[in-house]
Amino acid sequence: MIKQVELKLLPAEAADEALVRQRAIQKSRFPEKDVKEVAIARRSIDARGQRPLIILRVDVYAGESYQPEPALLNKLKPVDEAPAVIIIGAGPAGYFAALELIELGLKPILFDRGKDVRTRRRDLRAIQQFGQVNPHSNYCFGEGGAGTYSDGKLYTRSHKRGNIYKAMKLLVEHGASSDILIDAHPHIGSNKLPNIVANIRETILHYGGEVHFDSHVTDFILEAGRMQGVLVNDATEHRAGAVVLATGHSARDIYYLLHRRGIRIEAKPYALGVRIEHPQPLIDRIQYHQSPREEHLPASSYRLACQVDGRGVFSFCMCPGGLVVPAATAPGEIVINGMSMSRRDSAFANSGTVVAVELEDLLPFQDQGVFAGLAFQQQVEQAMFNFGDGSQKAPAQRLTDFVKGKLSASLAPTSYIPGLLSAPLQELLPPAIYQRLRLGVQEFGRKMKGYYTEEANVIATESRTSSPIRIPRNVDSYMHVEVAGLFPAGEGAGYAGGIISAAMDGQNVARAVARFLQ
Repeated sequence: MIKQVELKLLPAEAADEALVRQRAIQKSRFPEKDVKEVAIARRSIDARGQRPLIILRVDVYAGESYQPEPALLNKLKPVDEAPAVIIIGAGPAGYFAALELIELGLKPILFDRGKDVRTRRRDLRAIQQFGQVNPHSNYCFGEGGAGTYSDGKLYTRSHKRGNIYKAMKLLVEHGASSDILIDAHPHIGSNKLPNIVANIRETILHYGGEVHFDSHVTDFILEAGRMQGVLVNDATEHRAGAVVLATGHSARDIYYLLHRRGIRIEAKPYALGVRIEHPQPLIDRIQYHQSPREEHLPASSYRLACQVDGRGVFSFCMCPGGLVVPAATAPGEIVINGMSMSRRDSAFANSGTVVAVELEDLLPFQDQGVFAGLAFQQQVEQAMFNFGDGSQKAPAQRLTDFVKGKLSASLAPTSYIPGLLSAPLQELLPPAIYQRLRLGVQEFGRKMKGYYTEEANVIATESRTSSPIRIPRNVDSYMHVEVAGLFPAGEGAGYAGGIISAAMDGQNVARAVARFLQ
């Protein structure tokens, strides 16, 4: 017999396995001699009271033992001689599509414009230390995609889009901590993700798939309205029965290529703004009512949202104990993102703070047609770069000066390695974006006492929250609405918004490919 009980414990108590077992057995009312196993099924934090509590849902097994599920990887069989499917992009959508294809008996052949995850680190160092942006290998492009360096936050609300547990379990089987299966807001950490990503690649190769780096798809092979393959590096043709397009939200050249080839794409709403960085102890004091926080509490986080003049203003990709990093994908632009290591032990907390950009906001760029949103995005990123000194130093203001529209005489300490420049963001940001952000952060300060402080920096620009382009596909077949054999997937296609939602979308697309080829 299995009974699930809920425990509310202090952090130190929740960290004591013997005490958790004792309390769970007591609450289950099973005789202790009959209990075979006690296993935590869910863990979350309740910080609403004066002292944070850890909420545990615990399964107590009496008269029977816990039976672990068989490994998902045990289902895989070699696909060396199986029909091939081309996947463009080795991010979460691409890699999880590849694993799913192998399970379905198809051979994935992946092409990624960037480098393998280990070699990619050199290009990240170059942009951090020297401001040198490699347009094919950076924080967005390369093995694992942008997800490799975004903390590994795995929370998603997309429960209806696919099998979240399967995606999580595959991550565990490739080296992630099993804690991600029980935590309400799981994360892995950007220091651990590279090994996990490399392990996924090894699985793909072991079962007969192929993974090719430094392989930039420069054209599509279209015949009689059907996608037949790709041209790589302007030199080599590769053909297959289907092509999965999983290039991420920043592969602008792919959108232009689709347009040139007459393949339908659409403008879509997205969001744009800044990243706001606070001292982590300040956020802990606000959220946990204590600083320093207790030993067994993780760095605290927040999620904030409000409406300003008919547009949503909201926090995005919050990184407790994290770092702000340069995420440009081409020279001449400033783009930033956030990430955390597994321990989330940085002295800083940062979060994207963005404004919804709707299609009617893009009227000044209507001459750009479907690329209006992309042109708007680029203009802001380039304005930030042009203000600076030609490096990856990012324009910034103290939060209080940002609200007042005042140039900061000095800036607060930051985790951003290239450095910050005091800048008039009220002039560099589009007026409607700035005004809504200005009013939005004041509202956030009312909701979260202590948030509005001169100790925080506002850093520009957070502009890659999602793609301004959608590649339309049929709801049931997941195939492009006009081109047979082309399967848009993940964030770059406009159908995902994070590691797990992109992974699930890749899995869904892989199953659709299998149906199409059969």
